[in-house]
Amino acid sequence: QRGTEWNVVHRSDKIKNSLNPKWQEETIDLSMLCGGNVDLPLKLSVYDFESSGKHVLMGELETSVSGIVKGKATSGFVLKKSRKTTGKLVIHSATVTGVESLETKMAVVTLESETAPAFTAPTPSAPSIPFTPPPPASPSFLDYIEGGCEMQLCVAIDFTGSNGDPRKPGTLHYLSPDGTSMNDYEKAICAIGGILSDYDTDKQFPVWGFGAKYNGQVYHLFQCGPETEVNGVQGVLDAYHKTFKSGLVMSSPTVVTEIIGTAAAFARSAQEGAEREGKQKYTTLLILTDGAVSDVQATVKCLETCSDAPLSIIIVGIGSANFSAMQFLDDVGESKPKPDICQFVEFNAHKRSRQSLTAATMSELPDQLVSYFQRNGIQPFPKQEVEEEDIVIEPAEEEIDLTLDFGEGEGDIVLGGDSSGGVYVPPPKFGSW
Repeated sequence: QRGTEWNVVHRSDKIKNSLNPKWQEETIDLSMLCGGNVDLPLKLSVYDFESSGKHVLMGELETSVSGIVKGKATSGFVLKKSRKTTGKLVIHSATVTGVESLETKMAVVTLESETAPAFTAPTPSAPSIPFTPPPPASPSFLDYIEGGCEMQLCVAIDFTGSNGDPRKPGTLHYLSPDGTSMNDYEKAICAIGGILSDYDTDKQFPVWGFGAKYNGQVYHLFQCGPETEVNGVQGVLDAYHKTFKSGLVMSSPTVVTEIIGTAAAFARSAQEGAEREGKQKYTTLLILTDGAVSDVQATVKCLETCSDAPLSIIIVGIGSANFSAMQFLDDVGESKPKPDICQFVEFNAHKRSRQSLTAATMSELPDQLVSYFQRNGIQPFPKQEVEEEDIVIEPAEEEIDLTLDFGEGEGDIVLGGDSSGGVYVPPPKFGSW
């Protein structure tokens, strides 16, 4: 539980055709599961899996990491649904490693105090040095989230011609006519968008595109779909699909500076508005692209210019291209005197493991958020107390039918038989971008 919501931090593998399922042991990073706080409330929910995506809740319970470990010595946890007992969840194995218990530390202190020789203070030969207490511990990412810091997500998608003709199977943007399979862009939107959306307060995301022509002009920033913001991960998928019906021409080059500049101005505007209301807000920009940017140095300069914004940028490489230039954008920030706000994740390297993908996606964002607020002298608010009726549980996302009407085109890849999807260049709401 973070702030006012229950957020999905882990999903187990599904067990088919069993009324008495037994799950395999898994290793979960404590920082991802509970922010290192073993007493943080956790909700364990058991669902009956449905291929339609509309999984049926069988029962749930509330506990904590400490409670799970202690549960090994009991007959199990009671699962309830609508206050009625529906079953029991038995813990066979649960161990926390890498964390020394308070009891162990106190036992060492007690033992040392009993065996230590009597201490005789020496006669000072010089003036004593005044005692200076150590500085307080720096706040953590979890301190800001529990204090009510709101997070928002922006999504940007690469529509350059290097992705291939989406009408041809095997290309990166290929959309299955019958909706039976997903391309890697769709998989990344669902997987990484699902991870980051857990931290978004209102689940309303702007979705932008770049690298396509519209009415003969190349746009390095345009709005996907008719809405300025969409609702949830399913809304991102809808906007992505509608863009292919808009009559766009997949073109080149790959330029993300306008996307980054707009996101930075968007983030600054959001944080300034939040400050006026006595709140805090931080933005994450997710860029999905199939290859290197056309001008690396211009992109590095743009990142430096935007490094003072309350913004983290996660660039996800789709496909099997050489991403060394994109990794350079990640690495160069660590060697610069200005804050590092960019991170690169190669989707293919992690797409088969949600745990690995989550760890890679969230490896830098928490420290970047804390760094921004600390640089600006902004401390976390006191932990918010959450009433049960205030907790919002988001429904599971559903897959959708992908039925497209593609037009004919030569040279540049021309898509769409009508303009029902729409491509809109965002108005200059945020600074000069």
